[in-house]
Amino acid sequence: MEFRTIVDIPESRWKIEPMERMLFVGSCFADNIGKRFADEHFRTVVNPYGVMYNPASILHTVKRLMDDDAMPFQEDEQGTTVFTLGTNHVYILKETGEIVDNCRKRPQRLFEERELTINECADYLRQAISLILSRYPKVRFILTVSPIRYRKYGYHGSQLSKATLLLAIDKLISSPNNQQPTPITYFPSYEIINDELRDYRFYKPDMLHPSDQAVDYIFERLADTYFSDATRAFLKEWKPIREALNHRPLHPESEEYQRFKQQTEERLRAFEQRFADVSLKNNSLR
Repeated sequence: MEFRTIVDIPESRWKIEPMERMLFVGSCFADNIGKRFADEHFRTVVNPYGVMYNPASILHTVKRLMDDDAMPFQEDEQGTTVFTLGTNHVYILKETGEIVDNCRKRPQRLFEERELTINECADYLRQAISLILSRYPKVRFILTVSPIRYRKYGYHGSQLSKATLLLAIDKLISSPNNQQPTPITYFPSYEIINDELRDYRFYKPDMLHPSDQAVDYIFERLADTYFSDATRAFLKEWKPIREALNHRPLHPESEEYQRFKQQTEERLRAFEQRFADVSLKNNSLR
């Protein structure tokens, strides 16, 4: 007998390779997932200018990264961008009429709060994706909605905000301009938390943010959906090296530990080189 509903996620037609270059932009949930990828030795950039909750602010981050020439990608290599949307609410500085990414603790009276429409959300995402593809044509995109609820909107208002984001993503992915095989996919983080992990034991004490265990589970579902066979082998071999690198000895100055440290670093260099060669070979086949 099954006591929970499992979210059905079709396997992706494209795969994330070992040590792939990845960009994570979005809510604090993007921070959590991005950190997991960084821990697993992917080459990641995670919210470099701070957390960005809405599609307009995600576009602002992309523009700034392009202007600063700070993207993690190479023009001739595949890569993956993950946009995690938190809300459709934005704050507009009355003086300029511009959407701001951070109010910087300035008085509330200086700002006007409003909600982006479905079309506006979809258009901001489309612009961000087009901007990245204009320079890095081999980058693919994963769009997801943060499962974190916003108490300040009221729980009904939070649901309406999430619904707007979900409809915007669906509108974007369903567009005839989304070429096949699609470089843009939706990953159901929001649905996994609300349908599979609906028990409060999967939340932090504030009962709003997913627990570390829930984030680990979502990472596992991402891996099942997007990781290539080479990446699975990579993670299996990386685990003991990561554990060795994180080892904290009682006597760090001892000759025994220095030998252990040197051997671990040699293992790491050989490991990185071997899987970098695999990744480049897989790229050339696409």
